[in-house]
Amino acid sequence: MKLHDRIRGARLIGVLTGAGISTASGIPDYRGPDGVWTRSPDAVNAFTLENFMADAAVRREFWRGYAGHAAWRAEPNAAHRALAELDGSGAAVRVLTQNVDGLHQKAGLAARKVLELHGTMHMTRCTSCPLRVPTTEVLERGEEEPRCPECGGVLQLDIILFGQKLDGEVLGRARHVAAAAEVFLAIGSSLQVEPAASLCAIAVQARATLVIVNHQPTPYDEDADFVLRGDIETVVPELCAAISA
Repeated sequence: MKLHDRIRGARLIGVLTGAGISTASGIPDYRGPDGVWTRSPDAVNAFTLENFMADAAVRREFWRGYAGHAAWRAEPNAAHRALAELDGSGAAVRVLTQNVDGLHQKAGLAARKVLELHGTMHMTRCTSCPLRVPTTEVLERGEEEPRCPECGGVLQLDIILFGQKLDGEVLGRARHVAAAAEVFLAIGSSLQVEPAASLCAIAVQARATLVIVNHQPTPYDEDADFVLRGDIETVVPELCAAISA
């Protein structure tokens, strides 16, 4: 059966998105041919909890990178907008994103319909006390290594670093979405980071139609019903149009 025939009219759509959906918005990915970690393998050190907490120089490098990050200026692209429009057309869309850029919400998806598996760069939290504040407030202070104004503790973007566990409640809700979806789209993710990538396996076990859209091969390609290598900004709107046809 052809792709469009399999997905046409589906009403429960789960979508796992990775960095590749945001590259057209000017945000570089991590593992692609021109990815941040591909070009500078040592940069991953700043995203490891142990290094971040132990080394002030690592924290300074981390905050320098995010102070001028492209995501602050980025706008949703055609793929983000198509998913939001699909939700508005009557299908129930739930996005499970590995991204921390907030572009799905900026495109018009309600915040309750976006599960940010790896957190959000738009908020910052203290690692020693309950303080949680908008990241813009922290960056406006212009400090190389900002500290908590309440307790002096180390501040961290409210994102998941390597060595940290995902929020159990968020992950549980994401697994429920994957198990309930009629169609499960994995868009722009290398599907190398667990447990987020295993959402594809949950969807397959629940007999959803799994469609992977990614420029590079992924570990889950063999499990997918369809694998598409085309331009994400083109392919995703076409998929959304086919579902709502």
